[in-house]
Amino acid sequence: MLCCHKGDPHRNIIMWLDHRAVSQVHRINETKHSVLQCVGGVMSVEMQAPKLLWLKENMRETCWDKAGHFFDLPDFLSWKATGVSARSLCSLVCKWTYSAEKGWDDSFWKMIGLEDFVADNYSKIGNQVLPPGASLGHGLTPEAAKDLGLPAGIAVAASLIDAHAGGLGVIGADVRGYGLACEGQPVTSRLAVICGTSSCHMGISKDPIFVPGVWGPYFSAMVPGFWLNEGGQSVTGKLIDHMVQGHAAFPELQAKATARCQSVYAYLNSHLDLIKKARPVGFLTVDLHVWPDFHGNRSPLADLTLKGMVTGLKLSQDLDDLAILYLATVQAIAFGTRLIIEAMEAAGHSISTLFLCGGLSKNPLFVQMHADITGMPVVLSQEVESVLVGAAILGACASGDFASVQEAMARMSKVGKVVLPRLEDKRYYDKKYQVFLKLVEHQKEYAAIMKGD
Repeated sequence: MLCCHKGDPHRNIIMWLDHRAVSQVHRINETKHSVLQCVGGVMSVEMQAPKLLWLKENMRETCWDKAGHFFDLPDFLSWKATGVSARSLCSLVCKWTYSAEKGWDDSFWKMIGLEDFVADNYSKIGNQVLPPGASLGHGLTPEAAKDLGLPAGIAVAASLIDAHAGGLGVIGADVRGYGLACEGQPVTSRLAVICGTSSCHMGISKDPIFVPGVWGPYFSAMVPGFWLNEGGQSVTGKLIDHMVQGHAAFPELQAKATARCQSVYAYLNSHLDLIKKARPVGFLTVDLHVWPDFHGNRSPLADLTLKGMVTGLKLSQDLDDLAILYLATVQAIAFGTRLIIEAMEAAGHSISTLFLCGGLSKNPLFVQMHADITGMPVVLSQEVESVLVGAAILGACASGDFASVQEAMARMSKVGKVVLPRLEDKRYYDKKYQVFLKLVEHQKEYAAIMKGD
């Protein structure tokens, strides 16, 4: 989130993963206001309302009183490109409590102490809202065109949040000829997983589905005419980096990977293949289990107090140990995806196929573990940078090259590869999943013991 003012320009951004507004989000959730029904029942500290309240309470003179606008990054970029301050429906619905049908709810902002927005008709956070793909103003301004080396007036589209652009870029691909369960089925049978620093799980439905602990339902926030539920894990790629880089054997790993001109993760994947012996790679973690919520749980438990857990550590800290810990971490992230899918299906979604994109989708071990642990095939896009495909889809709509987002999706999304689950390993992963669920159960028991008399 960006607040644009004349103060220190280096102090005008709060990242989505910033959890400073813990007190504020607790107070917001205690209101039990009806808008919370569309964010999984409780608001996340990663959303904008608690961040805005934190700014008002902690940086009133230096930021709050001086701010001219508060933007999500995609809306800030479209404003800089066109001079139009209109917000994307995606940004406001997914992170700011705006309703596609009803607009802003005055009573919510008054109840949480941000009545300032109501008083100025929401001019600082958006009182003109456009659907993603709508053409903005007169296109690229001469000033922005000069900065970008592009023609002035070129069409600029109302934006999507980056993960949602990734979802748009993959979820509509033509899967005919691959023998997938989702072939001939509605697009609602697909789950887009955008996995990078964090992971987002995008499922759409024709009718609103309320999933406890999963954001949404949001109408037309990603695919026009469909309701969106957005699950997520606050740290995934960041967690893998944390576990690998913090290990005693990391310097050795770096040196060996460099000598082979490989990334550390390509090296680790090949090392796991060397040490697996006759059994499948995944079986190396039979005694090592990870609970991955080192930055709290976004979905479906919606509990920012949860911590990470590792059980099964030994005294040895060699390269084999690092590789197996890396594998256990990747598996834990996949088990987290399985937990999200189960919550979505229990509420009414019917999901048969995963569509992965983002940086982690380039890691074959990460992809295979998601297939094996969920028991679902994984579709990878022909164009790896699916977030850019989603952005291009919006641009193609704004320029008039396609009549609708759906038409652009069908034409511009292509299947690159299909990864099938190793169903013969299902019993092993079902047992590890039981342990996975026990870990968080035990963590809550430990917390209760420590809070008790």
